[in-house]
Parts: sequence; C-alpha cells; structure tokens
Amino acid sequence: MEVSAEAGNACAAEWLDDDGRPRRKGTFWTASAHIITAVIGSGVLSLAWAIAQLGWVAGPAAMLLFAFVTYYTATLLAECYRTGDPDTGKRNYTYMDAVRSNLGGKKVVFCGVIQYANLVGVAIGYTIASSISMKAIRRAGCFHTHGHGDPCKSSSTPYMILFGVVQILFSQIPDFDEIWWLSIVAAVVSFTYSSIGLSLGITQTISNGGFKGSLTSITFGAGVTSTQKIWHTLQAFGDIAFAYSFSNILIEIQDTIKAPPPSESKVMQKATRLSVATTTIFYMLCGCMGYAAFGDAAPDNLLTGFGFYEPFWLLDVANIAIVVHLVGAYQVFCQPIFAFVERRAAAAWPDSAFISRELRVGPFALSVFRLTWRSSFVCVTTVVAMLLPFFGDVAGLLGAISFWPLTVYFPVEMYIKQRRVPRGSPRWISLQTLSFTCLLVSIAAAAGSIADVVDALKVYRPFSG
Repeated sequence: MEVSAEAGNACAAEWLDDDGRPRRKGTFWTASAHIITAVIGSGVLSLAWAIAQLGWVAGPAAMLLFAFVTYYTATLLAECYRTGDPDTGKRNYTYMDAVRSNLGGKKVVFCGVIQYANLVGVAIGYTIASSISMKAIRRAGCFHTHGHGDPCKSSSTPYMILFGVVQILFSQIPDFDEIWWLSIVAAVVSFTYSSIGLSLGITQTISNGGFKGSLTSITFGAGVTSTQKIWHTLQAFGDIAFAYSFSNILIEIQDTIKAPPPSESKVMQKATRLSVATTTIFYMLCGCMGYAAFGDAAPDNLLTGFGFYEPFWLLDVANIAIVVHLVGAYQVFCQPIFAFVERRAAAAWPDSAFISRELRVGPFALSVFRLTWRSSFVCVTTVVAMLLPFFGDVAGLLGAISFWPLTVYFPVEMYIKQRRVPRGSPRWISLQTLSFTCLLVSIAAAAGSIADVVDALKVYRPFSG
C-alpha cells in the first residue's frame, strides 16, 4: 500500500510544478508570441499620426526612447517573478502578487487599481479599433463601387456587438496556457496588416515623388491652432506609449513559462528582447512611411482613415487581419482580469457548485459563474466602447495613464527592493531619475489626450458613430 501510494505521488509529481500547480509548458517562442500579440496591436495604426505631430527628428527619436525604456524596465520586472532565488524562490503569479511580495502596503492597492483599470481600458480600446476596421471593410467596397465622393456612412455599433459576441465565446477559454495558439495566430496576422500598411506607405511615397512631412512637425495654420498643436504633440507621446504597452501583463505571461533551467526570468528577458526589437523595427517602418506618404495629413488610423482607397481588396485583407489580431489581443489582456475575479470568488466560496462545477469541451471550461461573469464583462466594455468611439484619443489616454506606474515606477521600485540597491548610490539615482522623467511624460501625455476627448465629446452623440 505504501509503495503504491508513493508511486502514485511520484507519477502525479511529474505533472506538477514546484508550487503544486499543473506543469507549465510555455517556451521562449510562446512567450514571444504573447508579447508580440500584446505589443504589435492597433497602436501601430496611429504611429504615422503621432510622428506627424512630432516631425522627422522628434518622432523617430521618441519611438526609440520609448522602446528602450520599455525593454529596460521589462527586464527589471522579469526578475521579480520569483521572490528570492531566481530558480527556486516563491512564484508571483500576477503583477499585483509581485508588488505585494516586494513592496506591500498601499502600493498593492494602487497597483491593482491602475493595472485592472488599464486592462479594462484596453478591452474598450480594442473593441473600438475592431469596429473601425470592420466598418472600413464595408466603406472600402462602397468607395470602390460609388467613388470617393460618396460619404459611405455607417454605424460602428453593429460591429462592436459582433466583436462582443465573439469575445463572449473565446472568454470561456479558462487561462493563458489554453490560448497559446490564439496568440500565435494573432502575432502572424499582426505582421500581415503591418506589412500591408508599410507597403501601401512605400507605394504612396513613390507615387508622391518623395517624402512628405517636415523636420519640426505640423506648423500653425491650416486648421491647426497653437493650442491644438500643443495638445496633439502631447497626445502623440501617449499614442507611442500605448503602442509599447505590455508590462501590465508581463508577469502573467511569464507564469506560463516552464520551470528552470533556464530560469523564467532569463527566458522572459530573451523573449522581451526579441519582441521589442521586432516591434520597434515594424513601428519605425510603418510610422515613418505613413508620415512620408501623407505628411501633415496623416490619419489617426493608417488603414481605416482612408489615406489609401485602392487596391480596396488589399485594404480589406489588412482590416480583416486587424480584427483577427484584436480578437486574440483582447483575450491576452483580459485573462488577468478574469483570473483575478475568479480566484477571489473561489477563495470566498470554495464549496459553491455555481463557481466550481465545470464542463470541459475542448479548450473551453464552462461553468455558470464563468459564463455569467465573463459575458457580463464583455457586455459592459462593449457598451462603453459604443459611448466613446474615439480610437486615437482613447489610445493616447490609456498609454499616458498606464505608462509611468506600470511600465516604469513599479518595476524600478521592486528591482531596487529585491536587489537591495543602496539609497543615494549612482544606480539608485539613475533609476529614480528615469522614473521621475517618465512621470512627467505621462502627465503631459494624459493632459493632451484628455483635452482631445473633451473636444470630441462636445460634438458627439452617443451610439451615433
């Protein structure tokens, strides 16, 4: 009996990690796919507009600086997945767990509010972006048939509802480990539409006979006041920050990587290096070629602002790819919210069949609570998206609000605490200077985005867009 029990325990141990949870299967490649899915998103479409607000000098320089800061702080954050020894220390399953282990106190509450509010905001932003792309598919066909003089107006509301229905279905997939395939598909299509946008920008630039734009950005006049120029310049920083946003789910992605050796932090740092380098190249190419093609008239969404009209079928392919990508990206960003609420519910009511009883159907795990809670979440974000369908402004505001606390402040503070960096040392001063500078950038970008949202709300009627 004893031998049998020991054998059974040994067999079970093969399927469990050091924390007693099912053995993780993630690799460098799946982690990279998750990051690329999260990073190369709808944010790439607003980069031509962002560079137009900054000009040929400041625009690319700002993108490179944001890329460097995002990569550097992500490497600091990756070291906080385990508390203590990088191979055997206590695991932190979420971003908030890492803050709790390293900083504790009120900072945990602050982190939770900012992180989950940002994730909700991303869900709303992606719902808006997907509906814009679906509407653009219809408009592209209309322009092709009736000519560019036809306004080809339509509402984005039905497309948001359609996107929400799809997300209700996919939200029944229980966790990150089960959606690796969705992230890979989303990563592939993200390169597809980015490449199409890049190709159309190059073609338009050649057709123009040279690069448009200026070294110092849009000048006053031509419908742009000095106040608008200031707000738009600040919002551009928020758009760039939004395009690089993924630190708020980095720990959750790292928790899918299989146990050492090598340590999860080393694998995550390598995945971050590849992902940020890859996305930066794409961002620079897409943003710069979009600005070169349209100059000061660059639309806030390169593939749906109809700077391009033909070939209409290629625009359709690009926008279909955007929608497919956003279906996956929505899940990557929302899974931490789903998991947080469900863990709390399971801890509060451990014996409730409403919460714990599941029916497995392929990758789906159906329970009454999961179906009710996740479907309600999707419905709420869809309704809010219908009320605020301003993609560029929402993207800038989300990037501005989340950039400093989630991408810079908490990684820096946790790294200082975990590595015991002496207060007042050159390294401590450098890290705090970086954090303070990024705080100023976030405040400025948020101010610009809020000003634009206020202007848009003055003339917008809910559910009419």
